[in-house]
Amino acid sequence: MKARLRTVRLELAEPLRISRSTMTARDAVWLGVEHDGVTGYGEAVSSVYYGLDADTLVRLISAVGLERFADPESALEALSRDAVAPAPPAVTAAVESALLDLVGKRDGVPVHRLVGTPTPFGAATARTIGITSLAHAAAEARRLAASGFQVVKVKAGSTDAEDDVERVRVIRDAAPRTRLLLDPNGAWSFAEAERLLPRFAELGVEAVEQPLTPGDPDALGALAEKSPLPVIADEDAVSEQDVRRLAGRVHGVNVKLAKCGGVRAALRIAELIEGSGTELMLGCLTASSLGIAPAVHLADRARWVDLDGHLLLARDPWTGIGGADGTVRPSARPGLGVEEVTAYEDVA
Repeated sequence: MKARLRTVRLELAEPLRISRSTMTARDAVWLGVEHDGVTGYGEAVSSVYYGLDADTLVRLISAVGLERFADPESALEALSRDAVAPAPPAVTAAVESALLDLVGKRDGVPVHRLVGTPTPFGAATARTIGITSLAHAAAEARRLAASGFQVVKVKAGSTDAEDDVERVRVIRDAAPRTRLLLDPNGAWSFAEAERLLPRFAELGVEAVEQPLTPGDPDALGALAEKSPLPVIADEDAVSEQDVRRLAGRVHGVNVKLAKCGGVRAALRIAELIEGSGTELMLGCLTASSLGIAPAVHLADRARWVDLDGHLLLARDPWTGIGGADGTVRPSARPGLGVEEVTAYEDVA
């Protein structure tokens, strides 16, 4: 097999502020794997939180050494046995994505059929509103509701908690029939969460992601036990081992392919939590449709779907999974079902 890499800059349509940072762009590394005239693609995006810049991603993806494998099946098998160079989950996920895309294209089947879902489906995705002014938040909520979005995720964790409460209030007023999720990205102490969660429950928030600073899953479990609304672990639920510790103790786990290691790791986590009382959320980093597509092919397994990373971009360099109307859909085309938009410039 042959592999090639490109690095591009993904600019956001507007800055996205969360409790710990403000983001305006990400670098993305695209991997193309060719075998017998067919090419599969995967994407890894840079992340300050996970300590991965574009140069590091290129080095680590190259170190996998895909050229030494005779076919995609042997490479996928090696990935499943951890028989490749040690790599962060984001790298494993991108490599697996390219190989699954290749197998699907070669065999003429979409990835969702490769992983056990025979029929295409659509899933309502949340759309994120960052920490922003009340007027802008209300205008965004009205726009999203008019576009067809049924779920809005509101970022929280302002220096003034009353600002978060008021932002949720104006969004609720602007889009009264929209389901609301809340995400402080670990900004609160236990005492703050105890004080704030009843107020957000009164405003109709459906669930809260990672309200507590990550690193103490026992505290998160204790909060979930008394919380008036479901608690979903995110930053505290990175690996299968993390999820095993939390299964049955929190109401949900946010599985992102870039943090768990890809499609097959996500499927193992879904199986692990089945029947435990903990439900699956599928989340994402800000990425193009290429990076979001593998998770879209799993979306039938999730209670909550938050696959809007491509919708936050000023320009998505790939197309094929929809979402602008509030519903993401895996394409019936072979592989991941995405296509590159022409003339997208590489990072200099």
